[in-house]
Amino acid sequence: MTGSKKGLSRRPGSLDAKTIKEPVSRADRVIWEMRKFITAAVFLNAQVAEKLGLTMTDVQVVSVLQLYGPSTPSRLGAATGLSSGGVTVALDRLEKAGYIQRRPNPADRRSLMITLAPSALTKIGKYFEGANAGAREALSTLPDRDLDAVISFFEAMATHRTAGGPSQA
Repeated sequence: MTGSKKGLSRRPGSLDAKTIKEPVSRADRVIWEMRKFITAAVFLNAQVAEKLGLTMTDVQVVSVLQLYGPSTPSRLGAATGLSSGGVTVALDRLEKAGYIQRRPNPADRRSLMITLAPSALTKIGKYFEGANAGAREALSTLPDRDLDAVISFFEAMATHRTAGGPSQA
């Protein structure tokens, strides 16, 4: 094997400076930077999950509940793409670890409402403090019109990707 650049091998078919396509348009550049950010976020979530003895799916279910509030298992499945069995397994792990509570759904006695345990965000939140502080610092340099554009972009992406997230019912 020949030398590598930035840890990437130069074997046929491997990623190197010759096979990586650089972004061409501004939109391509945004997508490129977004992918780099998502990649870093995935690895941060993996590290947090490992430190807490959870799976990445568990951490993401907690995030969905934090972002959208209490939800039914079926709405969690719709928001995450997990099967009903996958949701059940994740909820079993999270309940056993003390992150969620299952309660009767006041709107439908046949289903459950999943809520975060009061201590859940404290347990998980400390691992994201550094990333959140870095994001706040970077965002503090932007004028309000740019922040509004960032907010609009992420709202549009969330709507496009998740079709709205879980609801209370």
